[in-house]
Amino acid sequence: MARDQREPGGEPVDTRSLLRFITCGSVDDGKSTLIGRLLYDTGALPDDQLDTLEKDSRAVGTQGVGLDFALLVDGLQAEREQGITIDVAYRFFRAGGRRFIVADTPGHEQYTRNMITGASTADLAVILIDARKGVLTQTRRHSRLVSLVGIRRVVLAVNKIDLVGYDQATFDRIVGEYRAFAASLGFEDIAAIPVSGLKGDNVIGRSADTPWYGGPSLLELLEAAPVLASAGAERPFRFPVQWVNRPNADFRGFSGTVAGGTVAVGDTIRVLPGERETVVARIVTHDGDLPRAEAGDAVTLVLDREIDISRGDMLVGPAAPAMTADRLHADLAWMDQAPLDPTKSYLIKLGTGIAGARIVTPVQVVDVETGAGTPAPNLTLNGIGSAEIALDRPMAFDPYLENRDTGGFILIDRLTNATAAAGMIRGAVRKSSDVQWQELDVSTSARAALKGQRAAVVWFTGLSGAGKSTIANLLERRLHHGGFHTYTLDGDNLRHGLNGDLGFSPPDRVENVRRAAEAAKLMAEAGLIVLVSLISPYRTDRSLARGLLPPGDFLEVHVDTPLEIAEQRDVKGLYRRARAGEIKDFTGVSSPYEPPEQPEIRVDTAAMSPDAAAEAIYRMLLERGVLAPAYAAFDYTI
Repeated sequence: MARDQREPGGEPVDTRSLLRFITCGSVDDGKSTLIGRLLYDTGALPDDQLDTLEKDSRAVGTQGVGLDFALLVDGLQAEREQGITIDVAYRFFRAGGRRFIVADTPGHEQYTRNMITGASTADLAVILIDARKGVLTQTRRHSRLVSLVGIRRVVLAVNKIDLVGYDQATFDRIVGEYRAFAASLGFEDIAAIPVSGLKGDNVIGRSADTPWYGGPSLLELLEAAPVLASAGAERPFRFPVQWVNRPNADFRGFSGTVAGGTVAVGDTIRVLPGERETVVARIVTHDGDLPRAEAGDAVTLVLDREIDISRGDMLVGPAAPAMTADRLHADLAWMDQAPLDPTKSYLIKLGTGIAGARIVTPVQVVDVETGAGTPAPNLTLNGIGSAEIALDRPMAFDPYLENRDTGGFILIDRLTNATAAAGMIRGAVRKSSDVQWQELDVSTSARAALKGQRAAVVWFTGLSGAGKSTIANLLERRLHHGGFHTYTLDGDNLRHGLNGDLGFSPPDRVENVRRAAEAAKLMAEAGLIVLVSLISPYRTDRSLARGLLPPGDFLEVHVDTPLEIAEQRDVKGLYRRARAGEIKDFTGVSSPYEPPEQPEIRVDTAAMSPDAAAEAIYRMLLERGVLAPAYAAFDYTI
């Protein structure tokens, strides 16, 4: 039993008897009414909710048909003000010997992302079809999404059967059409039921109005349905590290939730990415140590020796390790108003790890009617497709159909922090083990020592017109005359070649900085002192650039010039054109600049000359050991 699961009120829940299911379908198919009827008929409603239901039903006017069960899920206020449900509504109830969590999701196409949220943890899907309308486009869309997120059991509820006179021929036609459509979706079981959520036909028990239907009621199907989570202990051991637990100098553990399989004290485990192995010494919980933990348990693992493990790493069993790759093949459900931008760098959150990600186009966009894939340059809101995703570092994972917890991910827009897409990994396009890093005999430090210096990247950031290029040029002159080996990567110069295909939109600015950072890294590995002069307006981008270099080798210089002074200089006339609306997304005018919070050095060009600024940076390089003593004594005045 998973000890971290609790019912409302704190009572433990045995997850092996807890069924999570989702209701979905097109608009006005009666999802909320069916759930409300299920809650009402199973006696899951306390007296105060029953009183509220009766009062609210009278308030909206049910015209003599009785209680408005949809109010139990939608809420009266949402119905009055919007007429639709825009969030996922979760309800917890019991029936017989089982516990249930049901997610009611909106039927409107623009809220497909809400449906993905509800389906991501569900064991089963109840797909509703209005008996009067039959199979609709949104029915097909939801069915494909249900298949993508790994749900393999479907209950097809042909609702409002009373409004077609309980006609068996109508029911059979709809079921036949749906089964033909769903044949390629990989469902293991499709159980079809004629129901009326409003009148309760075949919801809790069999209906006398459908004598031609001999199958179980909806509740009977739900009570007998298997739970995906129950197979968790049978999978290989997976433990994404959530937190490195160091409460004091005498304790070091790795906290997280077992995402598959079991682990016991004395087991040998492997750390991914990489091939390091160690042994479990203790399994610690708030209630004391355990000899063994299984899928769903939240625990802290203490290992038999010190080993470098960080948040985002995955602990696995060496006999059946997870895959590790930096290029993935995945299905995507696009959830952002902004379409997929192949020039943009996103963040991927996979398990407990985060990495930079780029989507390789063309994307195979799926036609929800036919299932055919068509190459396209992007995905738009609610689009479904598959693509290759290139990561900036290897990550550990399983194919989604083998383990949801280690195979599902989200893409995040780095500029807005909005969730851009939900993804399900099919596999690795190319395993990292297939393309290995080629070790070289000559190291970065050896190359730098031959030049009498330490390799470093000096990153100049600031507003346009702040004086970055001028100061970098003066500093390089001084270093060059001192015998040091340098190169300057200037933002304007890069846009004539390496970055010539980029514009100035926020995504293009992100990519501009990424390419400059990768080029600077290569030059630093050649042993050079690299000066990078780039506006680089976003802290996140500069942080990622810093992360490419060993600690201490990235030195951030904030050329701090007030906007009004930079605008007064306006050597290139860019501010004037930006104010006139001729240049969009101009930093400081129509696009933000995020100043460094802790730069290695700040030079205030409102109070010091470019020569003085270059001198201050030179002295900083001396103090930090970038310049070898033999050369540091060389006296050269700019």
